[in-house]
Amino acid sequence: MTTVAQHPTRHSPNPGQQPRQRGLAGRIPSPGFETFGNIFGFIYTFLTGNVLTALANAPLVLCLALVADPAAAWPFFLALTITIPPSLAALFTTFKALHDDGAAVKPVAAYLTGYRHGFRKTAPLGLAAAATLLFLGVDLVIVQTMPAAALLVPVILVAAATTLAVTMTAIAGVVLHPETSLKNLLKAALYLTVQRWYLSLATLVLLGIIASAAILQPVLGIALAPAPLLFIIWSNTTYAYTAALRTAN
Repeated sequence: MTTVAQHPTRHSPNPGQQPRQRGLAGRIPSPGFETFGNIFGFIYTFLTGNVLTALANAPLVLCLALVADPAAAWPFFLALTITIPPSLAALFTTFKALHDDGAAVKPVAAYLTGYRHGFRKTAPLGLAAAATLLFLGVDLVIVQTMPAAALLVPVILVAAATTLAVTMTAIAGVVLHPETSLKNLLKAALYLTVQRWYLSLATLVLLGIIASAAILQPVLGIALAPAPLLFIIWSNTTYAYTAALRTAN
């Protein structure tokens, strides 16, 4: 009896060699449950943070929705912003919890805890910032009719921008270093604002985007814009504090 040998390349491929298609598919990383959980944690935290922040600043949100020209009544709206710093401390606390707990984060509980713990320091900080900005705003209106307006206006604008940047950095410091006194946090915030001026500039740009969205579309802008942009500010400020402590040690 004659036995016909099979050609090895046609009928009996090497069992240790996988087809090219399967090899290429094996190189493509497939997202796992943990990846989707982290993405959902971010989205859920951002949406929850926006809603809770809007509720914490309900008078400001309501007036923005009702008043056609907020810029014409800027002192009134500036006074309403005193509720913002405690809500930012609460939101930053949820971001910290998101970093620590990942998909297991409980944003509502973290927000309420952050608001309660940060209110004692951030409330007077908000009052001081609003008073400073009101003073600078009145000065800006007055000096525009003076001969030295070309010199004084840029100085006032820089002072206002520095006030905003220092306030945001100090609020993040309240969350990152709750045991530190407000006076020391303000000193550290001023130092970091000047040292990391490029991060301060980014903070001001992002705050401008948030303010523009809130003024143009109060409901939709506040519902979608603040949390993702504030998360960037939080990340930059956290890096600034961490880098400063690493350099000091």
